[in-house]
Amino acid sequence: MESDCRIPMACLRPRVLALHALFWGLVSLRVFGAALLSEEKSAVTKSVTMPCWQLEEFVVAAECTLCNAFQTKTEVACRQTGYVERINCTKSNKDELKSCRSATMEEHLFWKFEGAVLGLTVIFALVVVARQRSLDRQASEKVRRQIESI
Repeated sequence: MESDCRIPMACLRPRVLALHALFWGLVSLRVFGAALLSEEKSAVTKSVTMPCWQLEEFVVAAECTLCNAFQTKTEVACRQTGYVERINCTKSNKDELKSCRSATMEEHLFWKFEGAVLGLTVIFALVVVARQRSLDRQASEKVRRQIESI
Protein backbone atom coordinates (compact mmCIF):
# COMPACT_ATOMS: atom_id res chain seq x y z
CA MET A 1 0.00 0.00 0.00
CA GLU A 2 1.42 3.38 -1.05
CA SER A 3 1.43 6.46 1.11
CA ASP A 4 -0.24 9.68 0.00
CA CYS A 5 2.73 11.64 1.33
CA ARG A 6 4.78 13.18 -1.48
CA ILE A 7 7.67 14.24 0.75
CA PRO A 8 10.35 11.54 1.02
CA MET A 9 10.95 10.41 4.58
CA ALA A 10 14.66 11.24 4.19
CA CYS A 11 13.70 14.91 3.89
CA LEU A 12 12.10 14.91 7.33
CA ARG A 13 15.26 14.02 9.22
CA PRO A 14 16.37 16.72 11.70
CA ARG A 15 19.72 17.25 9.99
CA VAL A 16 18.09 17.79 6.59
CA LEU A 17 15.49 20.11 8.08
CA ALA A 18 18.21 22.11 9.84
CA LEU A 19 20.18 22.42 6.59
CA HIS A 20 17.06 23.61 4.74
CA ALA A 21 16.33 26.17 7.46
CA LEU A 22 19.94 27.39 7.37
CA PHE A 23 19.94 27.64 3.57
CA TRP A 24 16.65 29.55 3.35
CA GLY A 25 17.68 31.74 6.28
CA LEU A 26 20.85 32.73 4.44
CA VAL A 27 18.92 33.35 1.23
CA SER A 28 16.37 35.56 2.97
CA LEU A 29 19.13 37.41 4.83
CA ARG A 30 20.87 38.07 1.52
CA VAL A 31 17.66 39.34 -0.11
CA PHE A 32 16.59 41.56 2.77
CA GLY A 33 20.15 42.80 3.27
CA ALA A 34 20.35 43.81 -0.39
CA ALA A 35 17.01 45.61 -0.08
CA LEU A 36 18.23 47.52 2.98
CA LEU A 37 21.49 48.45 1.26
CA SER A 38 19.68 49.74 -1.81
CA GLU A 39 17.45 51.91 0.40
CA GLU A 40 20.52 53.38 2.09
CA LYS A 41 22.18 54.07 -1.27
CA SER A 42 19.07 55.73 -2.66
CA ALA A 43 18.91 58.00 0.39
CA VAL A 44 22.51 59.03 -0.22
CA THR A 45 22.01 59.71 -3.92
CA LYS A 46 18.95 61.87 -3.26
CA SER A 47 21.08 64.36 -1.36
CA VAL A 48 23.29 64.83 -4.44
CA THR A 49 22.00 67.34 -6.99
CA MET A 50 20.08 65.76 -9.84
CA PRO A 51 21.26 66.32 -13.41
CA CYS A 52 19.15 68.82 -15.34
CA TRP A 53 18.08 66.20 -17.91
CA GLN A 54 16.23 64.30 -15.17
CA LEU A 55 14.30 67.36 -14.05
CA GLU A 56 13.46 69.17 -17.29
CA GLU A 57 13.22 68.72 -21.03
CA PHE A 58 16.38 68.61 -23.10
CA VAL A 59 17.66 68.62 -26.66
CA VAL A 60 20.38 66.25 -27.88
CA ALA A 61 23.27 68.47 -29.07
CA ALA A 62 25.65 65.62 -30.08
CA GLU A 63 24.68 62.02 -30.82
CA CYS A 64 25.90 59.01 -28.85
CA THR A 65 29.69 58.62 -29.27
CA LEU A 66 32.38 56.43 -27.75
CA CYS A 67 34.25 57.99 -24.82
CA ASN A 68 38.01 58.31 -25.09
CA ALA A 69 40.36 57.12 -22.33
CA PHE A 70 40.54 60.54 -20.65
CA GLN A 71 36.76 60.96 -20.60
CA THR A 72 36.29 57.47 -19.19
CA LYS A 73 38.52 58.35 -16.23
CA THR A 74 37.13 61.84 -15.60
CA GLU A 75 33.44 61.82 -16.59
CA VAL A 76 30.94 59.91 -14.46
CA ALA A 77 28.57 59.51 -17.43
CA CYS A 78 31.25 57.63 -19.41
CA ARG A 79 31.81 55.03 -16.70
CA GLN A 80 28.32 53.50 -17.01
CA THR A 81 28.26 52.39 -20.67
CA GLY A 82 31.38 53.85 -22.27
CA TYR A 83 29.22 55.96 -24.58
CA VAL A 84 28.02 59.50 -23.98
CA GLU A 85 25.83 62.10 -25.68
CA ARG A 86 25.95 65.85 -25.15
CA ILE A 87 22.59 67.35 -24.23
CA ASN A 88 21.30 70.88 -23.71
CA CYS A 89 18.63 71.43 -21.05
CA THR A 90 15.98 73.87 -22.30
CA LYS A 91 15.00 75.76 -19.11
CA SER A 92 18.40 76.12 -17.44
CA ASN A 93 20.32 76.22 -20.76
CA LYS A 94 23.01 73.90 -19.36
CA ASP A 95 25.22 71.63 -21.45
CA GLU A 96 25.70 68.25 -19.81
CA LEU A 97 26.84 64.74 -20.69
CA LYS A 98 24.40 61.84 -20.48
CA SER A 99 25.27 58.16 -20.66
CA CYS A 100 23.69 56.36 -23.62
CA ARG A 101 23.62 53.00 -25.34
CA SER A 102 25.10 52.88 -28.80
CA ALA A 103 23.66 50.76 -31.61
CA THR A 104 27.11 49.30 -32.32
CA MET A 105 27.52 48.39 -28.65
CA GLU A 106 24.09 46.75 -28.61
CA GLU A 107 24.92 44.79 -31.78
CA HIS A 108 28.24 43.67 -30.29
CA LEU A 109 26.51 42.50 -27.09
CA PHE A 110 23.87 40.69 -29.16
CA TRP A 111 26.47 38.72 -31.11
CA LYS A 112 28.37 37.88 -27.92
CA PHE A 113 25.12 36.54 -26.47
CA GLU A 114 24.37 34.57 -29.65
CA GLY A 115 27.88 33.08 -29.58
CA ALA A 116 27.49 32.08 -25.94
CA VAL A 117 24.12 30.45 -26.61
CA LEU A 118 25.50 28.59 -29.63
CA GLY A 119 28.51 27.41 -27.59
CA LEU A 120 26.27 26.16 -24.77
CA THR A 121 24.05 24.41 -27.31
CA VAL A 122 27.03 22.51 -28.72
CA ILE A 123 28.32 21.61 -25.24
CA PHE A 124 24.96 20.32 -24.04
CA ALA A 125 24.37 18.42 -27.30
CA LEU A 126 27.68 16.63 -26.75
CA VAL A 127 26.73 15.89 -23.14
CA VAL A 128 23.39 14.41 -24.28
CA VAL A 129 25.10 12.23 -26.92
CA ALA A 130 27.67 11.00 -24.40
CA ARG A 131 24.98 10.24 -21.82
CA GLN A 132 22.86 8.40 -24.39
CA ARG A 133 25.82 6.26 -25.44
CA SER A 134 26.56 5.47 -21.80
CA LEU A 135 22.95 4.42 -21.18
CA ASP A 136 22.91 2.33 -24.37
CA ARG A 137 26.13 0.62 -23.29
CA GLN A 138 24.67 -0.11 -19.84
CA ALA A 139 21.45 -1.51 -21.34
CA SER A 140 23.30 -3.78 -23.77
CA GLU A 141 25.58 -4.97 -20.95
CA LYS A 142 22.53 -5.77 -18.84
CA VAL A 143 20.93 -7.71 -21.71
CA ARG A 144 24.21 -9.59 -22.32
CA ARG A 145 24.40 -10.56 -18.62
CA GLN A 146 20.80 -11.76 -18.67
CA ILE A 147 21.45 -13.87 -21.78
CA GLU A 148 24.61 -15.37 -20.23
CA SER A 149 22.74 -16.29 -17.07
CA ILE A 150 20.30 -18.45 -19.03
